[in-house]
Amino acid sequence: MRAVVTRVTSASVTIDGAVEGAIETGFLVLLGVGPQDTEAICDRLADKVCNLRVFEDDRGKMNRDLSQVGGSLLVISQFTLYADVSSRRPGFSHAAKPELAVPLYERFLARCREKGFRVEHGRFGADMKVASVNDGPVTILFDVERA
Repeated sequence: MRAVVTRVTSASVTIDGAVEGAIETGFLVLLGVGPQDTEAICDRLADKVCNLRVFEDDRGKMNRDLSQVGGSLLVISQFTLYADVSSRRPGFSHAAKPELAVPLYERFLARCREKGFRVEHGRFGADMKVASVNDGPVTILFDVERA
């Protein structure tokens, strides 16, 4: 699985002109699923994201996690994280098929909720407009191949 996690002061996703999900302080997570991904990999990535310490403490150091700042997550499915860019026109055959990707995407959402976080999300496969106000900016790339 791959995730691009951005620390935000706000983020939202709009589908067909209507806001589907929105958060204030927290993480915008662009989540991609690969064909070799498993539930164990999904759980590991959710744990890593939810415990990521990139919020500033009293001394201005990135030392606080999402729970310590009362943050939320906006998770957007992003098959394009598996783009093959060996040519000028990207190919997406390296992304997982929906039969695997949808259950793992939903598991990621559930795992974050189990940890007590408010989780907003887009709609898998939809044409989405995502807006965010990056904080820092702080953006972390996760590429988890094995559990």
